[in-house]
Amino acid sequence: MTTLLRRIAFVTILIIIWEAISKFEVFPAFMWPPFIIPNDPGGVTVIKTLINGLISGQLLEATGSSVVRLLIGFVIAVIIGLVLGFLIYKYKIIDDTLGFFVTTLQAIPNIVWMPLAILWFGLGVGSVIFIVILGAALSITITSSTAFKSVSPLLIRVAKTMGSSGFHLFRTVIFKATVPQLIAGLRLAWALAWRAVLAGELLGGSGGLGTLLDLGRSIQAMDLIFSIMIIIGVIGSFIDNFIFVRLERYVFRKYGIQTTH
Repeated sequence: MTTLLRRIAFVTILIIIWEAISKFEVFPAFMWPPFIIPNDPGGVTVIKTLINGLISGQLLEATGSSVVRLLIGFVIAVIIGLVLGFLIYKYKIIDDTLGFFVTTLQAIPNIVWMPLAILWFGLGVGSVIFIVILGAALSITITSSTAFKSVSPLLIRVAKTMGSSGFHLFRTVIFKATVPQLIAGLRLAWALAWRAVLAGELLGGSGGLGTLLDLGRSIQAMDLIFSIMIIIGVIGSFIDNFIFVRLERYVFRKYGIQTTH
């Protein structure tokens, strides 16, 4: 609770400072060009736009569309990434071929795939989900394959000596030994997926928060742009702190990596 109050107080102070700069024009034009952060709207105006957008349902609908696409793409990416990661770990030939190819694709920014996604799936939800799957699946594949390879050979030999093999060996030894690293990899992949959704919507014109951002740019509605940026940041912080961080702490405590504070 203390941490939450500190964060609320910090954000409130930032809004007050922003509003003061806006109303009193603290910085002259040559020090604070309008195209960077305009004096109007100020912090209070942005908050009003945010609240009005939520009440009217415009921002809620756009947020819902973006989150649904994120969840669909991320779930598919997790399945693909874990399967490919295991195959790369299990078979040397796949590691030498597909593993190398995945690493190469990972170096290509997600946004570069958007023109091809539009050609393949058209302007719409399909192209956005494709970008999400591609970005997150590649990251999960690399993370999971690396995690599986990092399992101590001693653990595997001991388990085999005790009669464990096949799927039982993977489930009880290999997978459990890599859970902390897999959680960290999923946390990173989710952040990439969230960015991919917004980038895809920004260019693909399929609705959602990204499309509203582009609308705000086209009509020069800075209050709308900042409102959407706040929503993006809040959702990102909420999912990271209340889902992945807690899951990570739970796993760390369970495996004795981190004690309860």
